[in-house]
This record gives sequence, structure tokens and C-alpha cells, in this order.
Amino acid sequence: MFHHISIRTADIHRSIAFYECLGFSVSERFTTGYTLACWLEGLGCRLESIQIPEPQPAPDAFGDEHYVGYYHISFDLTDRTPNLTTWLKDFTTTLETAGQSAPTILLAPNQQTIGATVYEVTFIADPDGLPLEFIHSGKPV
Repeated sequence: MFHHISIRTADIHRSIAFYECLGFSVSERFTTGYTLACWLEGLGCRLESIQIPEPQPAPDAFGDEHYVGYYHISFDLTDRTPNLTTWLKDFTTTLETAGQSAPTILLAPNQQTIGATVYEVTFIADPDGLPLEFIHSGKPV
């Protein structure tokens, strides 16, 4: 059974504020021996956010075609919004209302056929530049 995804962050408070705008809430705060950490729950999963002392920039998993490793987290918004263009507009408003910057869009909403289904997909970056995918299931081809 899937338990959580762990994300290392340069600023845990900035990360929490961003993920709260996505609909997550802190379910547990703790330390990992030397640094702050928490579990965030929402969008059908649990994330662990760990603040890293003296952080280095994350590799460009989205822009580097030769990058090997974890690529992105994908969230299915099919039951939460009529389409990703509307969702992205609403999410941008939510961030700005909370005093945060508009999201960095890595890939604007577009359609992608996977198997027999046409999906709408978009990618944004979290505050540390990590790619997040949002997907909306469309109609069968």
C-alpha cells in the first residue's frame, strides 16, 4: 500500500503554504533528527515535506531530457474541476489571494492521448522548482 511521497524543501513554511493552496493540510509535524518535517494530506495522497539545511538547487527534471530519477508527482483532478484551464485560473487566484506568486507553468494545459483516452494535462513547478503534473481524464478515443 502506498504511504507517502517525500519532498525535500529549502523552506518548509513556504512549501506548506503552497501545498495548502492546492488543498493539502498538515496532519502531523515532526523532526527527522536534525530538521523540521511534516505530513500533508490532500488530493488523495500524503506528502512528507522535509526542510533541508543549506539546500542546493534541485536538478531540472522537467527541462533536462537526460535526467534520470523521479520525474514528477501526478494528481488526477477529473472529479474536482471541469477542465484544467479553469482549475489553473482558480489556483492562480488562490495563490495570489494568499499573498503568493502565480505558479510557474512548465506546460500549459493541453490534450494528450494515452491508450484509448484523451487526457488534459498541465505541469507547474512547486516553490522549489519540482514538477507537478495535473491530469483530467477525458473521453475515450
